[in-house]
Amino acid sequence: MDAGADTTGKLLVATPLIGDGNFERTVVLMLAHQEEGAAGVVLNRPSGMLVSDALPQWAPHLAPPPTMFIGGPVSNESVVALARVRQDPDQGWWTPVLGPVGTLDLEADPEEVASAVDAVRLFAGYAGWSPGQLEDEIESAAWFVVDADPADLLTESPGDLWPTVLARQPSPLSWFAQYPTHPSHN
Repeated sequence: MDAGADTTGKLLVATPLIGDGNFERTVVLMLAHQEEGAAGVVLNRPSGMLVSDALPQWAPHLAPPPTMFIGGPVSNESVVALARVRQDPDQGWWTPVLGPVGTLDLEADPEEVASAVDAVRLFAGYAGWSPGQLEDEIESAAWFVVDADPADLLTESPGDLWPTVLARQPSPLSWFAQYPTHPSHN
């Protein structure tokens, strides 16, 4: 993929060259990529905090596991929500990102949206890039940019997402799925 191309709706998969502990072995769903910058959420970093402790009104609608996820190092006090809908609700509280999954406005009444929403996942913070920063990181081989599968976005096995996404790519990219966590132990 061209480093300057729009990555909205794509996955950024951290390469072994990422060099940033915040993103080691992460899979990021890109929510926006514009001239002003880019933003996404890390899909495979569940936290130890239960959503029922932070936002109990959304707990009945969660995709498992029922924890808050660490969406990224930016604005950790904010919460970003992804929701899978049964049908396009054509309402202002949901913005599509990929197929039936999009961002959910947490100001919406959970009971009013329950009939349209199949599952929700909440993220503390997000991953953000200033203008040109993401393009530079892609150019320097810090990220693989790949197509997302809607099943990736609310997976029940977030810990397996990095190798799972890489394994389904054509080779040689698929070879990285077997990359050891600590290459020196190989």
